[in-house]
Amino acid sequence: MPNSPSTPVVVIAPDSFKGSLSAEQVAQAMAAGVRRARPDAEVRICPMADGGEGTLEAMLTRGGERRTLSVRGAAGPLREALTGILADGSAIVETAEIVGITDPVGMGVPVEARSTRGMGEAIGALLDAGVRRFFVALGGSSTNDGGAGLLAGLGLQLFDAQDNELQPTPEQLARVARVDASQLDARLADTQFVGMSDVDNPLTGEHGATAVFGPQKGVQPDQVETIDAALAHYADLLEAALGRTARNLPGAGAAGGLGFALHMLGAQFEPGAETVARELGLDAALEGANWLITGEGRSDVQTLHGKAPFIACRHAQTAGVPATLLSGAVDSAALPRLAEYFSGCFSPAPGPISLEFAIRDAARLLADEAEQLTRLKYGAR
Repeated sequence: MPNSPSTPVVVIAPDSFKGSLSAEQVAQAMAAGVRRARPDAEVRICPMADGGEGTLEAMLTRGGERRTLSVRGAAGPLREALTGILADGSAIVETAEIVGITDPVGMGVPVEARSTRGMGEAIGALLDAGVRRFFVALGGSSTNDGGAGLLAGLGLQLFDAQDNELQPTPEQLARVARVDASQLDARLADTQFVGMSDVDNPLTGEHGATAVFGPQKGVQPDQVETIDAALAHYADLLEAALGRTARNLPGAGAAGGLGFALHMLGAQFEPGAETVARELGLDAALEGANWLITGEGRSDVQTLHGKAPFIACRHAQTAGVPATLLSGAVDSAALPRLAEYFSGCFSPAPGPISLEFAIRDAARLLADEAEQLTRLKYGAR
């Protein structure tokens, strides 16, 4: 029986609150608050992500299997990393889970010694499991190896002028004299990849991976030119070996050049939040709804550059559904810009509180604020 106009139909589609709650936990807390005010509400939960940390969990919301693999982290030692096989048989591999910038072991070695080999190992293990379609979430990487490690994990070999095999790290790429792709996993020819990233930077140059994103991973100012040149040299040889040109394609510079490696494998690229919205059925959830609540740990003007709350808001606008932003913190300077899209921007903080308190009590604070917003919008029952 269709809902009457007085029945609240609320779609809750937040990103995670990093360091505090997953997107699913945020959504459940908001939903609890809505239901306290309006037990009659139909609440549709659609946890979001934008291709960074938390994307794997969001993508598994609609079902699938979590699979833990033993693969190499950015620094080389093996680590247990979570991947997922979705209900349709596709897999989700999250860069932040394998070679993430929050991993202290990976970050404990210089960036020029880090590799994405574990990404290739994870893909190889999932190929063994029969997967032939991959979503690769590219946000949050600690690496800057042009994806050489990923390809090495799938069989690519790099050799110096004396025919010694080299490790696929930035510090070794300048020494590469020959790329051997003959052992590259043959199953890749029948495999589809979707790169999830909002980044449209090329691999090299002033707008490339090293110059733009390298410093946040530990690339020093005097290293930028050297590492960038090494990536360009490696790209010359790889493109010749595979007969494909990709270094200047949008997204090639994502995740320290992991995007370049995926392009070389024929990947399609999509904004991460758009991919999640599609795969989780956000548009279907918005049908017949009369309110969307979204949010993230902190909102500012960068929210409007493809972040999950903004994508959720745009989908809601298309469906004629007003969207409210409920984030852990909202930059007051950004309110005029955010107000162009959101019908209200709120934070759950009841007053001056410590970060420790905000993290510890995030679920309760979100539920309380969602309850009050629901009372304001619909009244209480």
